[in-house]
Amino acid sequence: MSKVLVITTSLRSRSNSDILGERLIRGAEDAGNQVEHISLKDKKIGFCIGCLSCQKTQKCVLKDDAVEIAEKVKNADVLVFVTPIYYYEMSGQLKTLLDRLNPLYPSDYKFRKVYMLTTAAEDEGFVPEKAESGLQGWVDCFGKAEFAGLLFCGGIDAPGAASGNENALKKAYEFGMNI
Repeated sequence: MSKVLVITTSLRSRSNSDILGERLIRGAEDAGNQVEHISLKDKKIGFCIGCLSCQKTQKCVLKDDAVEIAEKVKNADVLVFVTPIYYYEMSGQLKTLLDRLNPLYPSDYKFRKVYMLTTAAEDEGFVPEKAESGLQGWVDCFGKAEFAGLLFCGGIDAPGAASGNENALKKAYEFGMNI
């Protein structure tokens, strides 16, 4: 059994990525994992100010919700980031969070596998490439971790449309089962 942390990053209520994230969570739980879910809705996460104090102290000088999230990331075995694709890239709130996880770089973090689930209105295979590359760049900074997989669910455009997309729901569940 792995300790899985799923972080959903859409700020829209009942977003498509949230709907598929819920299905992924169900799959991961059904596979016997202990799953914790954090939504960035209603979280206050400021931009990294680049002071690099965290590299000495392993603590951020900014005091907001990113501090608690970083502690949960540090102690998870598996990370799953769920994001809508905006302008062919991960959401800005996910990128901001990744930057704020800088205190983990010199720490004794536990996570070894990192996954990503993305949604977008567009359905072409290239759509998630930049988001995947951005997360891969973050993972590359953590030598004990690996980017273990991506699920892209494209062609889901209207708000809430994922709830009626049986194919995407099935894929998200199976993705969660195989984490």
